[in-house]
Amino acid sequence: MEKRSVQSGVPGILRPFREYLTGLGLVEGDQVVYIGVPGTCTPFVELLAFATRSLPVTQIFVPGVDESGARRLEPVPKVGMQPAGPADTLHPRVIVVMGGLAMDNSGVEVEQVLAFLDRYPTAQLAGVCFQKMFEKAGWCERVPFEFMIDAAIDPVEVWSD
Repeated sequence: MEKRSVQSGVPGILRPFREYLTGLGLVEGDQVVYIGVPGTCTPFVELLAFATRSLPVTQIFVPGVDESGARRLEPVPKVGMQPAGPADTLHPRVIVVMGGLAMDNSGVEVEQVLAFLDRYPTAQLAGVCFQKMFEKAGWCERVPFEFMIDAAIDPVEVWSD
């Protein structure tokens, strides 16, 4: 992979992600499946799902690589996209690996992610991480990402009286 652009802010994450999914020509019945750490990755998954809510796809969050815990992401009026009831059988057209899985304390090893991906060999593969997490964990060499967003949350300024 080679760097295609440098963007900033939340739109710099969401616009390229939406463009990527739109460019795949997804149709009704296709699934976009996000795998990530519950709590840590969930808000970012909700944000990505909200940005792509108009696409004719079913969006699903899988905690870690535990398919039995898969949840549909559904729109909630005046709130955004939220995990809802259990998802039907997974048949992802796109798998989005979230960077929280590459953190040391995630409890998920890269081999488990690769085994998950092997179950869906025809799925497109994207990654979304912050602070070069995939690179730091050595996942860029192991996980065959076709598209990746690596965003920075730096600096973080905290103000107080």
